[in-house]
Amino acid sequence: METVKILAEKALFLNPVEKIQLVEMILTSLDKPDLSIDNLWIEEAEQRYLAYKEGKLKTTSWDAVKERYK
Repeated sequence: METVKILAEKALFLNPVEKIQLVEMILTSLDKPDLSIDNLWIEEAEQRYLAYKEGKLKTTSWDAVKERYK
């Protein structure tokens, strides 16, 4: 844990662009692709699109969505 604290203290002296680059590198290292999950999302998206095209999917206008989350 001490190493993390030292790294964090050093990171505070980076310029904003370097900080963003560091964050992106850390996040990228955590992102592990999972093809099975990707394939499930592709299948879900295709099913939803087909249902929309066939008129079987109820849609909501963008204005209604914005109003709901004000």
